[in-house]
Amino acid sequence: MQSVRYGWDKLTTVQQWMCEEVLGITPAAKDEKPKPRTSQADKWAMHYAAARQFYEREGHLRVPRKHIETITVGKATGEDHEQRELRLGSWISNQRSRAATLSPERVEQLSAIGMRWA
Repeated sequence: MQSVRYGWDKLTTVQQWMCEEVLGITPAAKDEKPKPRTSQADKWAMHYAAARQFYEREGHLRVPRKHIETITVGKATGEDHEQRELRLGSWISNQRSRAATLSPERVEQLSAIGMRWA
């Protein structure tokens, strides 16, 4: 029933009518709908932005493993601004350990902001 309420716009007019009149199901309000999932590319971009922010503030990327960086997301697209806390220290460590499997573009981006690979 929840998926019907969330996907109301995907139903035909007849289906919407049947849901409302026969089953008593109404569409979900905007504040009821869950936020769309964040893609892996978007997550990487957010962490990269956090790394860039850390680098610009500190002048290096020697991020402590437990460091949490707070960034603001949503300003470029006109959405509401939202503060996000990202575990930057563990992300940097993971990027180092995955260096062999990262795309050349990502390696280049991280190298440009002072990433130490060893």
